[in-house]
Amino acid sequence: MASYQYVYVMHGLAKAYPGGRKVLDNIRLAFLPGAKIGVLGPNGAGKSTLMRIMAGIETGFDGEAWAADGVRVGYLPQEPELDPDRDVMGNVMEGVAETARLLERFNEVSARFAEDLSPEEMDALIEEQGELQERIDAANGWELERTVEIAMDALRCPPGEADTTTLSGGERRRVALCRLLLSRPDLLLLDEPTNHLDAESVAWLERFLERYEGTVVAVTHDRYFLDNVAGWILELDRGRGVPFEGNYSSWLEQKERRLALEEKQESAHRRVLQRELEWVRQSPRARQAKSRARLRAYEEL
Repeated sequence: MASYQYVYVMHGLAKAYPGGRKVLDNIRLAFLPGAKIGVLGPNGAGKSTLMRIMAGIETGFDGEAWAADGVRVGYLPQEPELDPDRDVMGNVMEGVAETARLLERFNEVSARFAEDLSPEEMDALIEEQGELQERIDAANGWELERTVEIAMDALRCPPGEADTTTLSGGERRRVALCRLLLSRPDLLLLDEPTNHLDAESVAWLERFLERYEGTVVAVTHDRYFLDNVAGWILELDRGRGVPFEGNYSSWLEQKERRLALEEKQESAHRRVLQRELEWVRQSPRARQAKSRARLRAYEEL
């Protein structure tokens, strides 16, 4: 169980681009451990900027934004990079490198039991083997080879021996996504994760994220994916971050009600303006009987 109340916190977060255009303005949010969050907003609303800030890549912002102590953050950008010196399997295995090292060390320790050891050495090996076994159990490491095989097949990754420098953009994204999912970070940031995935791969990804114990923040235009995965929607609207608990469909219904209310309020505001404008346009003599306070009220409107 997580030892922190929030996996990530933003306090007064603001980001402006050269020229003064603000994409994020005074955002105050706290992300719960295990939450599945879909980020929505029009093009240019700052969705990818928000993800880069959370990933620690974008540092030129005002306010504060930080992950809780000990939280491991993983990020899938729209154009991920792979290690050109490794083949596909080598890149994928980077995601499970720690578990692979545990397995390798466990085998080394187990092999040493055949040696002529002193009682002290034997006790030390038994203790280390027990600790390694606990860590491998926790990571489900005994099934590592099978886990990697399933993920690569589900995401339609190229063959393990394929040269990464010859891969298409879509193939690189699938390999990078596979590597990231296998690393199982505490905070998973996904920028358009369903791009270049077929329907079966998307369905597998939805099931994977549904069982995922960490926090997921996803920017996507795939509304069906959001409906099936997200338990929260974060709408970026004119620089503000507006959270809503529910999936995409429930958010859409709430959004429609909110827009209808805003339209009603705006319509009433326009009627007030129209009445005041008609009065202001009257001749000075006709306005003399009216208070100056009314004129100031119009100017404030």
